[in-house]
Amino acid sequence: MTIETDVKALEAAVKSAQSAGDNAWMLTCAALVLMMTGPGLALFYGGLVRRKNVLGTMMHSFAMMALITVIWAIVGYSLVFGEGSAFIGGLKYLFLEGVGKDPNGDYAGTIPQATFMVYQLMFAIITPALISGAFAERIRFSAMALFTTLWAFVVYFPMAHMVWGKGGFLNAYSGGVVPCFDFAGGTVVHISSGVSALVCALYLGKRKGYPAEAMKPHSLVLSTIGACLLWVGWFGFNAGSALSASGLATSAFVATHFAAATAALAWLLAEWLHSGKPTMLGGISGAVAGLVAITPASGFVKPMPALMIGLIAGFFCFWTVTVVKKMFGYDDSLDAFGVHGAGGTLGAILTGVFATNAVNDTPINGKVVPLGWMDGNPMQVLNQGIGVLITVALAAVGTLVILRICDLLVGLRVSPDEEEDGLDLSQHGEEGYALEV
Repeated sequence: MTIETDVKALEAAVKSAQSAGDNAWMLTCAALVLMMTGPGLALFYGGLVRRKNVLGTMMHSFAMMALITVIWAIVGYSLVFGEGSAFIGGLKYLFLEGVGKDPNGDYAGTIPQATFMVYQLMFAIITPALISGAFAERIRFSAMALFTTLWAFVVYFPMAHMVWGKGGFLNAYSGGVVPCFDFAGGTVVHISSGVSALVCALYLGKRKGYPAEAMKPHSLVLSTIGACLLWVGWFGFNAGSALSASGLATSAFVATHFAAATAALAWLLAEWLHSGKPTMLGGISGAVAGLVAITPASGFVKPMPALMIGLIAGFFCFWTVTVVKKMFGYDDSLDAFGVHGAGGTLGAILTGVFATNAVNDTPINGKVVPLGWMDGNPMQVLNQGIGVLITVALAAVGTLVILRICDLLVGLRVSPDEEEDGLDLSQHGEEGYALEV
């Protein structure tokens, strides 16, 4: 064997080892993100509703794990990551044709394209599940299923393609007209779901008896477990978006944890000053707000700006939930807009402030360039703002149209009697707790 042959063999072995390590990390991250929906979000939302609606609420998250998976496999992945226009992908990967063990240079890097596909599926699953927090305790299960299906096509698939797809309108790394930075889904996941949640809450109207009747969480124990699972799962959400077991993944991991911690403290302090007591509900709400806000910035910011983003998010989302919600009187049952809509918007804008190529030096148009305002590119804040406005417009208009269609076809709200009985019995014929045996 020649020296040249030995070098090539060594390079092949190193490449194979890197691919194996990256693939193992990404499969783990995919499982972590799925855990965010079930059991994480299911427990978090399930504990926040009244006892008679716990299964109905958890069913929303569980159903997404099945329904969106089938849609994604048939056509969703292709519409997001297949080559198409600046606004929607094509049908290259219809029925997952050609999606297998080989990497795809456009997206997957060193990992099999099938791994990339299933990782991105988990994002598509949790996003509509987040919306369910706004219409909890009053929507028909059939309406929820139809709404989610249509929403995936009208809102999620176009948004994901615009931000992450090749040639997408907002894709900073693929010639986007408006180059936006969204590392793990501030616009695609949180603003789109949060704004849609607000539209749903306004369209469906208030729950029977709201706000005169107290509608306290039936089990903060379940919600606390769910929130902690969300916190852990979020490392797969954000650090996994590096698509490799790399230093960038470590940076996103650290930023994610730091932002969650400061946001939890900020929310606790805000409610301590506001009402005289720090609560478990406040702590877990603040942590989720910090996780939401850091999502778009996680792969672009240093640890200290991550702490700052979390701190601001904790106070800002607390204000949205306690002041803005009361001011306008809408019934966002589980504060999906107050946390995800508000937190996602804040995070997207602050990404434009704090993003730096010292963290993420991925070339843009072949060059390493300043990323955010603090990095020497103040125009990025404007780009981020435009991205936010486009997301808000698509989510608001698309959701309103879909709700109208669902209302005409199957009816959105359960009857007053069914609402009084609870969704567990009226929609599923079962109860979450067998208290009499």
